[in-house]
Amino acid sequence: MDNDIATSAEAHEADALPRRYDALPDGEQEDRPDHVTAKPAKQKSPAEWAYERLILYIQNFEETLDSEHEVAMGFAGGEAGVLRIEGMGFFDPDIVTFYGRDPVGGKTQLIQHVSQLSVLLRAMPKMVKEAKPNRIGFRLRQSLEKTTQDAPEA
Repeated sequence: MDNDIATSAEAHEADALPRRYDALPDGEQEDRPDHVTAKPAKQKSPAEWAYERLILYIQNFEETLDSEHEVAMGFAGGEAGVLRIEGMGFFDPDIVTFYGRDPVGGKTQLIQHVSQLSVLLRAMPKMVKEAKPNRIGFRLRQSLEKTTQDAPEA
């Protein structure tokens, strides 16, 4: 028999466990232990707040782009360069992750603590001239909304 009623200890434990959410580039999957995808906490972590607001910034930025450009992010300092954003995620309580490609198509991932978060959105020419531009802001927002709707109520 399936018991949906949690004891107070189970509820507190679920709130304390880290949560992680990733919207990865199309076709990619990542396995992770069950405890990493625990029930949602009552309060949003700094990582989740940053993730949700970044989605809005990306969507708004993409609305200003023509059909020949896609969103990418530049890095301050060092030789890291540019990442063409294909996916984004967070790992509670304080990590935000960006998935994508560098300008020559190499797979790239940036893992950043929210206290160090500084994102420079850039317009980059599409990699494939014939294809429609990749607009990830809308896809990320849909994924977030679906996850929020599917989340079990505490």
